[in-house]
Amino acid sequence: MEDMSPSPYVIRGSVSLPDAELVWRFTRSSGPGGQHVNTSDTQVELRFDLAATQALPQVWKERALKRLEGTGRIVAGVVVVRASEHRSQWRNREAAATRMAALLAEATAPPPPARRKKKVPRGVVERRLRQKKQRGDLKRGRSGRDWT
Repeated sequence: MEDMSPSPYVIRGSVSLPDAELVWRFTRSSGPGGQHVNTSDTQVELRFDLAATQALPQVWKERALKRLEGTGRIVAGVVVVRASEHRSQWRNREAAATRMAALLAEATAPPPPARRKKKVPRGVVERRLRQKKQRGDLKRGRSGRDWT
């Protein structure tokens, strides 16, 4: 029989989360289901101590802590992910691990390049002013002042 514990989950490139730093917790899943679903522990909660880990580079840790700060996903440096959409605990474990890896990959991604300001072309400005003038003339023509 093969081991049920998942292998280390790759975040990006060669960086992965070690199993020793992942804390799994299983609780009863809520929602509809048969008799067995209501009595088995199928909801999975996966915790990863981002602040104390040595598996990630320091730059990534700081970036992830800053990005996840106001999202409610992180409490005291620990990232928490839950999964309860499947009836089997094993599939919920896979879903939680995949979600954790995706969340950390997004949080540790490098920031997008800064937008460089460019001068607005003269033709664009002239076209905009010409259209404004035409629109104003059209509206001015709607008033019945000049009618006699």
